[in-house]
This record gives sequence, structure tokens and C-alpha cells, in this order.
Amino acid sequence: MTWLNTRRGFDEIEALGDITCGGVRASNPIFLASGTAGHGAELAPYMPLDKLGGIVVKSLSADAWPGNPAPRVHPTASGMLNSVGLQGDGVPHWTQHDLPVLEAVGATVVASIWGRSVADYARAAELLRPVSARLLAVEVNLSCPNLEGRSAIFAHDADLSAQVLAVVRAELPSSSLWAKLSANTDRIVEIAGSVHAAGADAVTLVNTMLGLMIDTSTRRPVLGNGGGGLSGRAIHPIAVRAIHDIRRAHSELPIVGVGGVSNGDDVIEMMLAGASFVQVGTATFSDPRSGVKILRHASRRARELGVTRWQDLVNAAH
Repeated sequence: MTWLNTRRGFDEIEALGDITCGGVRASNPIFLASGTAGHGAELAPYMPLDKLGGIVVKSLSADAWPGNPAPRVHPTASGMLNSVGLQGDGVPHWTQHDLPVLEAVGATVVASIWGRSVADYARAAELLRPVSARLLAVEVNLSCPNLEGRSAIFAHDADLSAQVLAVVRAELPSSSLWAKLSANTDRIVEIAGSVHAAGADAVTLVNTMLGLMIDTSTRRPVLGNGGGGLSGRAIHPIAVRAIHDIRRAHSELPIVGVGGVSNGDDVIEMMLAGASFVQVGTATFSDPRSGVKILRHASRRARELGVTRWQDLVNAAH
């Protein structure tokens, strides 16, 4: 299969107008989620990436990072458990080798960064600065353990999350910043307000949920690192609840929805709850063409519901 013939059948996607989120505009609300679409144009052989609103690449650290021991992924009854460990070659390698390939296929690119300390985030952002004008936005992945003597995950702590956003904003003053939050805490509404005040233009809701699976034969965890993050259809209602609650508490805060999206109705549901953009993640593992298929289905369903503009769906459940 070549990239050219993947366009067949996708040119009939109904246009429902551009849509904005966090100060940036996209041709439609469908993005590929970080961690599920690779660092570059790996999915280009399966679908035309330029048909999507954008692609959020796998999270990048300032330096290369080997990730966690294998096995790293395992299917569940309604999703997937993973502990890949944010493996990657670092920001400099990505900007030199992967970003140009994404641009060559016409993809709209969102970079994602992570770190194990506030200083790590600042350095990753600094290394992205030379290419920041070529990016639609930068997503700040806050679901990482803080190794500066405090064991909390950044996204579970309002003050730490705000510190990260403040240093990233200082390094990338002109970029649209999306803070990716975790629903593994009952403080998510508070943390959303904290990162917004610190410089986030939008919040991405939500990251994976903490989970563990044990092999009954070996009596050991199925993943090499023990526990992992649960993604897929099982977490979709959790994501919708987070979006709804944060929209209700922070009416002015733009939201990017992610979590268990597998069809067009899931997209519309998230938009009704308050999301402007919606990311497709784990669905790409079962079908690498999911992003554009879901875009096509969401467009058709919107028309069936009498909607003529994407923007009219946003917040309509409130």
C-alpha cells in the first residue's frame, strides 16, 4: 500500500468548517494522540495525514531515553495496558529527522514533551524553540514521576504542574501550550485551573489510567515494569466526565479530549461535553487507519444530527 492510494475514499469527507482551540485553528477536530502514532510519519502508508486536524507525536525528552523493560504492552478486555516508558531519541534527533518527514506529507504537527524534573521540561522546551514556528502547538505531558526528591506524578500536584508550565512558557513564549492531565487524581479540576493560570492555552484530558494485570500462571505482572497505563474504550466515560467537569468549572479554558475514542459518536460526545479538538489513540493499534475513518464517521454523524459547523457542537451539553 502506498500513501498515494490511501487518499481513495477519503476525499468525500464533509467539510464542517475550521475549528479553534487554545489560540490555534485546525481544519477539523480530529488529531492522532501522543504515544500511539509514532515520532514521525509512520502512519502515512495507511492514511493521508494531511486530512486530519493534526498529529501529536510521541512525547520527547531533551535527551534519548531507553524506556522500560519488555514486555511493554498487553491487551485487556476493553483496551490496552502499556508501560513503554516514553522511549525516544530526544528532541534534537526528532527535529532533524522526524519533523521534516511529517512536513513532507503535509501533516499538521503538535510536539509533546516530558521530563523527570522541572529543569528537564525547560530544557526540552528550549531545544524545541528553533522549530516552534513549524508546530501548531506543544503538548506538555505532565503524567511523569517527579524525581527531584518528591515522588508525586506532576499531574497530581497543582503547584508542580504550574511550575512546569511556567518554565515551558518562558522558553516558548509564542507557542500554544496544551497541558496533558491525569484523571488518576480527584484534584484534576483544581490542577486544570492552576496550569491555565501558569501559561497553558488548553488542557488535554485525559492521559491513561493506572492499572495492573497479573498472569495467573506465573503469578507475576504481565508487564516488565509491573503496572502500567490503561487506555482504550474502558476509559472513555472517565475522559468525558473530566471534560464535562472542567468545562463546568473553567468555562473559558479550551479543552482537547482524548481517551477511548473509537467512532464518530465518541468524538461528538466529547465535543458536547466541552472539547474543541479530539485525539484518537489506542484505536490506531487495532486499525492504523482509524484517525481518518473516525473523522469521516464524525462528519457524517454531525450532518445527520443537523450540525453544519464543528464549532456548534462544542459545549452544547451544558
